[in-house]
This record gives sequence, C-alpha cells and structure tokens, in this order.
Amino acid sequence: KEKTHIRFNAEWLSELSFADLIKLASNFTIQQFISRENFKLRWENGDAIYLHETFYALMQGYDAYALRADVQVGGTDQLFNIVTAARKLMNFLGERPNIGVILDILPGTDGEIKMSKSLGNHIPLLSTPEDMYGKVMSIPDKAMGKFFRLVTRWTPAEIKEIEASLVTGNQHPRDVKMRLAHEIVSIYHSAEAAQQAQDAFIRIFQQGNIPEEMDEYQLKENQTVLDVLVENQLVGSKSEGRRLITQNGVRLDGDTLNDPNQIFP
Repeated sequence: KEKTHIRFNAEWLSELSFADLIKLASNFTIQQFISRENFKLRWENGDAIYLHETFYALMQGYDAYALRADVQVGGTDQLFNIVTAARKLMNFLGERPNIGVILDILPGTDGEIKMSKSLGNHIPLLSTPEDMYGKVMSIPDKAMGKFFRLVTRWTPAEIKEIEASLVTGNQHPRDVKMRLAHEIVSIYHSAEAAQQAQDAFIRIFQQGNIPEEMDEYQLKENQTVLDVLVENQLVGSKSEGRRLITQNGVRLDGDTLNDPNQIFP
C-alpha cells in the first residue's frame, strides 16, 4: 500500500482547453466508434448514441498519457479505450505507448451478463460468508470456468484438472461449485468462515434443516414479498429480488413464492 498513489483525473482533464480537445479528437474517426460492439448494436437498433459518449475513450486515453502509464489493466469492454485510444494518444503526444493487459469479464450470478450491482446479479464483496457462499452456489454450471480463472487462487494446471474431472464425470458439478464457493469465501473472509458457511449451506439447503439462529422481522401492513426481501437486505436490489423470485429461489414454510407483489396476510 505504501507504494500506491491515488490520483484524480480532474487534475489534468480540467486543464484541457477546447482547442486541446479538438486536437485529441482528430486522432479518431466516427467509424472507429460505430464499429465498437456496444455502439454498433445501438446503431443497428436505431437507439440513440450521444456525442459525449465518445469522450470517455479520449479521457481514458489522456489519463494514460498524464500518468505516463506503462501498463493498463482492464476488461474486454475496455479494449478500445486501452489498446486503441490510449496508445494512439500517447504516441500522438510524444510518449511511449502503454501495454494493455486485457482480462475477460466476470459474469453475474445469472451466468449471462457481466456482474453489476445495478443489474442485481452481483456478489457483494462485503456480504457475510453465508451470503457470499450461497450466491456463488447459485451461479450456473456453465459459468464456473470463468470464476475459476478470474476470482480464485488456483493455478492453470489445477483448473485444467478440475475441468477434466467434470468432463469425465469423476466430480459432480455441485461438489466442484462447493469447492469454488469455499475458495472465494476463504479469500474475502477466512478458511474458518468458509467452512462454517459451507456447513450451514449443507444443513439448510441439502439436509433441509432450519438454521440454528434466525433473525426476527415484524411485518408491516400491505408489505409485498419483494418489500420484505429488500428491507431485510436479503437482496441487493429490487431487480435482484424479482429475479430470485421468478427463478423459484424464495420459499416460505417450504412453499415456493413466485409473485414478487404477493402481499402477506
């Protein structure tokens, strides 16, 4: 930490003049932006693409120049900003272009789209061991490979061995996912907390037992199932709560609740 410096890009971006912006923008073509997947899909669908959205790539590229960055690390969604914009601007401004290290995007608990709090498919880093363990266990089997590579301490050789065992049937996907959940909870909490979370998961979800300790909550008049989930912080957002309910992930006294707007009597 003592070698880490935090900078705010207002230091240099606020000093750029309109003439500076024109010079920076002259390094790019409209075609370069429209050909990007995100813009391309919106263009083809007739959705609005605002001019200021193109500024982000210029700003990120100028950030790299201002910091004289040697390396930038980012996800595949930052490929254009890091590899194209930053390197082009650094070269244009007389600096040696940085090196881009591009990583895959971690999918959310739905296993489809990138993990995002606003989309309600995220696993909070500050959640309890039990909550974190349970959310990892909820990801689809097909997403496990990306979690192996992006959020564990396992080596490529270990991952290769695990995936081979899944193909041959030597290991059940559920058992591998439990190992994955244990690893992730161990990283953000501890090995002891991970084991306790695993024991609780087995006791509640596999053996069907009632938790040893349960919080109490006094229902309010006309509260819906979704209201109760959000108010008790059982979900991160209403969208996450709706998804959980529609996927039959919420039960009351053993009965599955499938209507987010159901009002408790």
